[in-house]
Amino acid sequence: MTGAKILVIDDEKLIRWSLEKGLKQIGFQIETASTGEEGLQKFESFLPDAVILDNKLPGIQGLDILNELRSRDPRLVVLFMTAYGTIETAVEAMKRGAYDYINKPFVFEEIKQLLDKALYVQRLDTEVQSLKAVVQKQYDTENVISFSPAMRNILSMVDKIARSEAPTVMLTGESGTGKDLMARVIHERGPRRQRPFVTINCSALPESLLESELFGYEKGAFTDAKQMKRGQFELASGGTIYLDEIGEIALGLQVKLLQVIENRMFRRVGGVKDIMVESLIIAATNINLASAVEAGMFRRDLFYRLNLIPIELPPLRSRREDIVPIALYFIRKFNDEFHRHFKGLTDEVKKILTEYDWPGNIRELRNVIERIVILENDETIEANHLPIEMRQFAEVTGIPSHFVPAQELGIEIPLEGLSMEAVERELVVKALNITTQNQTKAAKMLDITRDSLRYKMKKFGLL
Repeated sequence: MTGAKILVIDDEKLIRWSLEKGLKQIGFQIETASTGEEGLQKFESFLPDAVILDNKLPGIQGLDILNELRSRDPRLVVLFMTAYGTIETAVEAMKRGAYDYINKPFVFEEIKQLLDKALYVQRLDTEVQSLKAVVQKQYDTENVISFSPAMRNILSMVDKIARSEAPTVMLTGESGTGKDLMARVIHERGPRRQRPFVTINCSALPESLLESELFGYEKGAFTDAKQMKRGQFELASGGTIYLDEIGEIALGLQVKLLQVIENRMFRRVGGVKDIMVESLIIAATNINLASAVEAGMFRRDLFYRLNLIPIELPPLRSRREDIVPIALYFIRKFNDEFHRHFKGLTDEVKKILTEYDWPGNIRELRNVIERIVILENDETIEANHLPIEMRQFAEVTGIPSHFVPAQELGIEIPLEGLSMEAVERELVVKALNITTQNQTKAAKMLDITRDSLRYKMKKFGLL
């Protein structure tokens, strides 16, 4: 990684000179020091990305310098140089945090390759740590939109759960209410956030495949088991496993899942060795599990074990104070994603969004905003951008709107009949004339996409 800063600490002038010359030629910034004390001083002023450190130095020895450097910057790359045959010292340096060691006399190309590799790994580690910080901030309860009392109470409970050692959590609520998000918030707010977060949709696989996916299998356990495979419980070791659509698990597999929760251990399919489960289990469902228990579709004992800490997420229509803030959040998100510049919502749209019942909950709201941001070109989301069912809702409920209802278009059908294609062609022609052939505006006027308009124009010979 050319341009990086390298500090060379070695008491041999020829080595310092050769490393400085060679590394500068390939683009590195170099500082040198002949003693450990000088090296520590230059470390503070130069702030290097990597240090090439000799073991035998006057005064403070290399291993002690290594300890001090690593205490000042635990992520610093240190290449430790030792005389040939002192492998014990090299091993000790590695134990103390050196990235690698180099035997003297060294080959310059070896040092160059080690530096390139070490700095590349360092850069990746920096990026990973940065992404982890972003993820943790994203799933902080303070960043979850919650103006409604119901959501504030839930987030307060989530903070308590995250700090606890609870083995299971149950999330319930209608489809689209944010159960996936809440599971991730619980994980990121707790002590397991540095460990894996593993998700599996229990409705996506048949019973036999779901068992293999959850618990893994041993080589030869069945015909296609060519090699051992770890299951999701094993991959989530020490972290969180999120079982979405838990109500769809077959009764036979429910027994095995109950045993895992009660005994905190399982066996791979075809295995004989018990494997410990140390993960938090979060289950989610949009069906009424209590009713499923009464109907004999879900085991009562498993229900009680999973339902240790229940959290019911309210539908969007029960938290109307949050609708507009969530919509504005999605506008910002999709502006960034699609390089658009929407600035907000008209008052009319805010009223429609707030009063609409959102049968698809947050997922439906997200889809509405995403579609508008992708397809429309205005700076503000207006009523005519909304899906037709929402405009019809506004019309029925009496919300003021600039959109003209169909019955007010003034279209009359003569007694001799009328060709639908002729009407459609005439509407396309009029829309194009009104908008002076601007296809985007004409499509918007007709409430169709620009691609649909162009298809109709070709169909009617207007292109």
